[in-house]
Amino acid sequence: MKLTKVIGILFFLGMLSILSAVPFMDGEKLTFNVKYGVINAAEATLEARTSMYQGSPVWHLSTLAKTHSFFDKVFKVRDRVESWWDKDLLLPYKFAKNLQEGKYRQHRVHIYNHESGTSTYQKWQFKKNLFENSEMEIPNASQDILSAFYYVRTSPLIVGKSVLVNIVADGRSMKTEVKVHRTEKIKSIFGDIECLVIEPKLKGEAVFKQSGRILIWVTNDEYKIPVRLESKITIGSFVASLAKAEQVPYKVKS
Repeated sequence: MKLTKVIGILFFLGMLSILSAVPFMDGEKLTFNVKYGVINAAEATLEARTSMYQGSPVWHLSTLAKTHSFFDKVFKVRDRVESWWDKDLLLPYKFAKNLQEGKYRQHRVHIYNHESGTSTYQKWQFKKNLFENSEMEIPNASQDILSAFYYVRTSPLIVGKSVLVNIVADGRSMKTEVKVHRTEKIKSIFGDIECLVIEPKLKGEAVFKQSGRILIWVTNDEYKIPVRLESKITIGSFVASLAKAEQVPYKVKS
């Protein structure tokens, strides 16, 4: 093999590794304390771990929200959302959402075929005890609700500008704008830290059964670690503050 060809292959592989680089570590786990008003009502986690999906290396992204036992009597929440996100292409293979919020139940799955530009949407019918399946066309480079957030973390965020991402979830394709509003220094488990305040302009439900505006504070650096979230949901508004962080480049201050 000619030297120039070898150099060309190495250059291509190097560019591919840059394109697929992510700003988080394997095993990153972020735990949030969730307050409804002044009450510490729940805990939520965001986690990214190396896994495999049908023979392909992926990031297994997951989030879990769970109300504390004393709050279950008021409004019980057991929400789990997962995404299997290709490590090289940064595109989802599968998205699954299981929600239990009070009497509300939801179980939905998307299987993505980016080559054919289609997705199989599976909606669980609780009364019939079966999945209702449908096929839909999807735009190029579509993300799911969870992978979209991690995709935004790989993007340059500039105050006054937006990141555009197409989200396919709940049987719909949604062009979504993530606005970067401002910088703001806030207190966190890492100490006082400068953040970017971003807002996903979602046209449907978010990760949970969120129904209003959502603001997210992410560190103003290459890592873009979320340290605070504010939103309105089914029973009112909540604030989620980062309480614990594993596999992150910052030290937690006592």
